[in-house]
This record gives sequence, structure tokens and C-alpha cells, in this order.
Amino acid sequence: MAKKKVKYVCQECGAESVKWLGKCPACGNWNTLVEEEIADDIKNPHALTNFEIPRRIAEVDMEELPRFMTGSGELDRVLGGGLIPGSIILIAGDPGVGKSSLTLAVCANVARGGKKVLYVTGEESSRQIRMRAERLNALADELFICAENNFERIKYHVEKLQPELLIVDSIQTIYKTEIESAPGSVSQVRECSAGLMRMSKSLGVTTFVIGHVTKDGSLAGPRVLEHIVDTVLFFEGERNADFRVLRAIKNRFGATSEIGLFEMRDTGLEDVPDASKLFLPERADDIGSVIVPTVEGTRPLLVEVQALVAPTPFMPPRRTSDAVDIKRIQLLLAVLEKRLHLSIGACDVYVKTAGGIKIDEPATDLPIAIALASSFANRKLLPQCVIFGEVGLSGEVRAVSKARQRVEESIRMGFTNIILPKKNFAELSKLSTVNLLPAENLRDALKISMPRT
Repeated sequence: MAKKKVKYVCQECGAESVKWLGKCPACGNWNTLVEEEIADDIKNPHALTNFEIPRRIAEVDMEELPRFMTGSGELDRVLGGGLIPGSIILIAGDPGVGKSSLTLAVCANVARGGKKVLYVTGEESSRQIRMRAERLNALADELFICAENNFERIKYHVEKLQPELLIVDSIQTIYKTEIESAPGSVSQVRECSAGLMRMSKSLGVTTFVIGHVTKDGSLAGPRVLEHIVDTVLFFEGERNADFRVLRAIKNRFGATSEIGLFEMRDTGLEDVPDASKLFLPERADDIGSVIVPTVEGTRPLLVEVQALVAPTPFMPPRRTSDAVDIKRIQLLLAVLEKRLHLSIGACDVYVKTAGGIKIDEPATDLPIAIALASSFANRKLLPQCVIFGEVGLSGEVRAVSKARQRVEESIRMGFTNIILPKKNFAELSKLSTVNLLPAENLRDALKISMPRT
């Protein structure tokens, strides 16, 4: 009898080793390597029979894949225009952020359009799903519910029912009987995900897969899970906040720069088409507070950025922000101290955005720097002012992309003063409805934004 071939797989990161190790060489966790048998593809008849014959690329059918809508304009925007038959979409986020609520609402919208939908839950009972559907007004005749976590039985139900949309909640609860490890392990998540992918492609079923996240916010399970699916969507937002941001991390059928905005209400997640109003609550012009016109994909958003600079006797001083990259803040502090001679390096610095939305683009350099300088100098900024621009290491203000969209959104929201890079001003000088204030360098921008009274 031939000796079986085995390998050792880390249950945290999915790294493989030919022998058992106490510490995983990839992620550094202890006692996470578990023995698995290596499958022999030669003994698998499907490995030699189910294959595609190579053909010229010009002979491949170019027929456009038909899409169907989810009933949520924000979700359709993130997906690139709707759902594609046979695609598999992974939705991840913190517990309670709204993953199940959103997918259940999508199920109801698609089912009301006459398409058959199957919602498979491995975490709750069918009665619990019915209770949530009552609360969310998500009842529909073509919506079927099944509480099951055995992959073979799920596949049987899908082949028998032939739904056009399948929801699996969640992938960490599904298991295959031939794999000895527990549900949620690397082996189970990897094989069940691959099985769902093959089933979706062969039957043309659009599949939503809900995934858990770890304490640091990354997707739980092996990285192969993200490679298998066509689209990866992440929910952002605090559980105690009213709004949620849905961001595409990977999308084979659309752009990854789009975001969807939702507001959590008693009836579930509601679309927020007018995003700037959500991030601009009623506010008075104050010290260290700047309005930033950021662009996410094709959507301009006006976001309030607040900075607090305070002296501290402790060294080293603190740099804290959940919305802006700390490295960006450190760079801007260095520019302010070196080029403008502000003794800001020995102060504690705190930066946040209204609503907690994360911003990460070069156009936010200038407004963040001005907010920091305003708080440090304890001086108010120009009223009804919007600021954008990239800051270089020598203090110059550089042009940014999509300046017209930023200015038009600022005008729509009623702002009258716009500080922008000098090169962008040359392109937008014909917009005479607002006061466009060009800045060539950071010193000019500070003089314009903090006029002496």
C-alpha cells in the first residue's frame, strides 16, 4: 500500500509546509499548522476529462454578458452596473455592519422582479431569517430560504431549484464531509469556495458569499478566497454610526475606485445618493476645520476634515488618525516645520473626518496641512471655503485630477470660496460664479485661507 502524501497548512494564513513546524514561517503564529492529505489528480477522472481545448483569441465569443439590477443604485454602482450571471461576489465586514441586511434586501428586490433566489444560511435558522425579512419588508414569492451548512446538500438544492441568485451566509460555516478539519478552517474555506465557484460558473448562478473578518479588519481565511471570487466588497463604518461605506477591493467586471453609501435605519440599509450632505452636517466655520472635495471613482464628495494640534510635555508626541494615513500626516508636519518654520513637531496631532470616512488621495494634502496650521496658530479660516491640492516636499502646490468635478460639487453645495492649485485655476478660470483663489505654494495658501482681520 502506497504511503499517502501529506502537507501541513497554517490555519491562519494558509501557508504550506512539507513538515510540521511549531511556528508558521509566514505569519508567525504558533501551533497553527495542520496536516492535510495531498490529492492525486491522476486518480481523479475529472482532471483528465473536463478541460477546454485551446483556441485562437480572435475566435473567442465577444457577446456582452447581460446584467440584471440589484434594486440598490449604490450597490449597482460599486458592482459596475449590476450583477452578471455566473459571477461570484464576496462581501466582508465587521459583525453587525449590515452584510446580511443588504443581501437580504437584494434578494427581495431580485425576487420581486420574477427571478428565483435562494438564501442559504449556516449561522441562523429559517425562522430568524423570516423575522428579519418581516422587519426589512423583504418578503417575496420567489425568495427561498434554507438553513444548511453542508456543501453537498447546498449543491443538491441549487441544482434542483435552479435559482438565478444564490446567497451563502457565511462561507466560514460551510463544510465538506470528505475534509476532516472543522468549518472555518483554511482547508474547508478553500475547498468550499472553489466548489461554489465551479458551481456558479457551470450553472450560471450569480452568487453572493458573506465572509468574516479578523480583529485587524482583514478577511478571515486563506488569501486564495479573494483570488477565487470575481468581486470583493468591504463594508466600512462603525456599528454605532448611521452610515456605511461599501468599497470594491477587487472587481473583474468594473472599476475598483467606486464606493456605495448607505444609511442604517430601522428598515435596513437605505441608499444615500446625495453623499455630500451626509458628510457635511450643519457646522459653523471653526479653527482647524476644512472642507475637502475628494473624489471616489466618478463621485465627488465634500468631507469635513478636523485637526487638533496641542502642546505636550511627553516625548515622542502622538500622531493619531483613523481616517488619514499617519505617514501622510507626518510628511505634511515635516513640510510645515521645514518650509514655514512652524514649531509643530513637538505637539500632539489628532486628525479626523466627519463621519469617520477614510480619505487617501493627493488632493487632500493641502487641506490637511491648512487644518494643522490653523489649529497650531489658533486662527479661523476663510468662511465658506473649500480647499484641495497636492503638496510637494519643497512646499509647492501641485495640480490634481478631476478639478472641475470638485469645483462643481462645491458650487452645488453652496460654497463661495475655493482654494486650488494655480495650474488647475488656469483650466477653471471661466467659472465666475464662485471666488477661485489660486495658490502656487503652501505659504500662499496659508495667507489666503487665514486672512488677517
